[in-house]
Amino acid sequence: MLAIVYGLEVKYMFRIVVRGWLLWVLLQLAACSSLAPEPDYPAAEAGLSPTPWTLASTGSRSAPAWQHYKLPGKQPSQFSYVRKDGRDAMAVSASSAASMVRQKLRIEPAELASVRFSWKVPELMAQADMALREADDSPVRIVLAFEGDRSKFSAKNAMLSELARALTGEEMPYATLMYVWCNTRAPGSVIVNPRTDRIRKLVVESGAGRLQQWVDYERNIRADYEKAFGEAPGALVGIGIMTDSDNTRSNTQAWYGPVTLGPAARVK
Repeated sequence: MLAIVYGLEVKYMFRIVVRGWLLWVLLQLAACSSLAPEPDYPAAEAGLSPTPWTLASTGSRSAPAWQHYKLPGKQPSQFSYVRKDGRDAMAVSASSAASMVRQKLRIEPAELASVRFSWKVPELMAQADMALREADDSPVRIVLAFEGDRSKFSAKNAMLSELARALTGEEMPYATLMYVWCNTRAPGSVIVNPRTDRIRKLVVESGAGRLQQWVDYERNIRADYEKAFGEAPGALVGIGIMTDSDNTRSNTQAWYGPVTLGPAARVK
C-alpha cells in the first residue's frame, strides 16, 4: 500500500503501542489480507464505470483507479457512486466507522497548481473536535499527501514512520494536508493533528450555515501547504477522501463531487 493511509494508521498507532499490542498486531497482519486494496472500489462493487467520478491529473495523464483502504479491526465507511441533485457524486456513510478512498499519483512540485472539489453535508457531528485525539472525526475531508526531506522528522515522527512501515509495508507521508469542515473554527484556521504535526488540517468551511447544499471550492495547493507547514511542498504523491465517525461513535453522511487538479487557483 502506498503510504497514503494518510493519518488513518497514525490515528490508531499510539493506542496500539501504549496497550502493548504491537507484536500481536504485526502477527495478525502477517496472515491478514484485509490491508490489500480493493481494485477500482467502489465502481466494481457498485457495478458502475469509474468515468463519472475521477481525478483529472495534469497534462494528458490518465487518471488512476480509486481504491478503498480499510483499517484492521475498524468498521469501514461505505462508499458508492451516485447521481445527487443532478451531479456525479461519491456517497459516503459512516456508522462508528473509518476508512478512505484514495488514488495514487505523482505531481512534481513545479507542476502543483489548484485542486477543485465539492461536497454536500446534511449535518455536523456535535461531539467532533479535530484538535482532540478522542474526538478527531469529520463528515468530510479532502486529503493530500506529499514527499519531503525525512531527515527533518522529529524522533517521534521517525518512530511513527517506521511503525507505519512495520504495520503496512509503507512509511507515512512526509506531510499530509487535509481540507476539512469544522464545527466551530473559522475558515483559514490550521489544526495540527493531536498525534503528529506531519498531519495538518486547513479549515475551509465552518459551522452549520451551508449544510444541506453543495459547496464548491478551488484551492491553491502550494499556498495552502505553505500556510499549513511553513515551507515549500514536495511532490504530491496521493489524494483521497475520508469520512469518519469512529471516535465519536456516531453516524454521519456526505456526498463528494469529483476531485480535479487544474490551473493555479486564486488564493482565497
